[in-house]
Amino acid sequence: MAWLCSSTTNSGLVANLLGAHIIAHERVAAAMRAVDRAHFSPHSPYEDAPQYIGYGATISAPHMHGYALEHLEEFLRPGMRALDVGSGSGYLTACMAAMVGADGCVIGIDHIPELVEGSRVALERHYPGWVESKRVQVVVGDGRRGYADGAPYDCIHVGAASPGVPEALLAQLKAPGRMFVPVGTAFQEIIVYNKDSSGHVTERSAMGVRYVPLTDPEKQRDD
Repeated sequence: MAWLCSSTTNSGLVANLLGAHIIAHERVAAAMRAVDRAHFSPHSPYEDAPQYIGYGATISAPHMHGYALEHLEEFLRPGMRALDVGSGSGYLTACMAAMVGADGCVIGIDHIPELVEGSRVALERHYPGWVESKRVQVVVGDGRRGYADGAPYDCIHVGAASPGVPEALLAQLKAPGRMFVPVGTAFQEIIVYNKDSSGHVTERSAMGVRYVPLTDPEKQRDD
């Protein structure tokens, strides 16, 4: 079920997210305006609902992307580094890249090669300068293990549910740093992990959710 009134444009979608107080920071709104969801979602891009993108994957509903960017805003400042686990369509990866600016870097990782290739094509077509400068990158890999070649990260977003504490990802988080991740199996909740400057990690529950699980590529394709 959609949370927001339907929209026929990307700017209208962002206006709805602002009106519903799902997003509040102008930097988040500007990033979502700069990255047109239709470049990454071929079906009903401005409807506030998940959309199937193939290979057992969906692009999350816009309100969830809005919540993620709001929670991570402090760690998506210009020049920062970020990791998007389960990057799928590449949409949120691009939004994060818009926020970290020309001196920042965002890496999207997904274990389905076809999804990574599709997101790479979309990024090269619509944001070629970002790709050429490596401001945004997409790679094939098991996101459950993070991406050590680009670590450490100021923030990490995870787009599928971890069954428990994602220790490998926490290890790749800077101090200070922040991670936004759905955790759980039958019952899931968004957990926001904060690592302080001394490396101490705290956590808080942000909301209950339903996400597909972090899993093996073969299992995802079967589902």
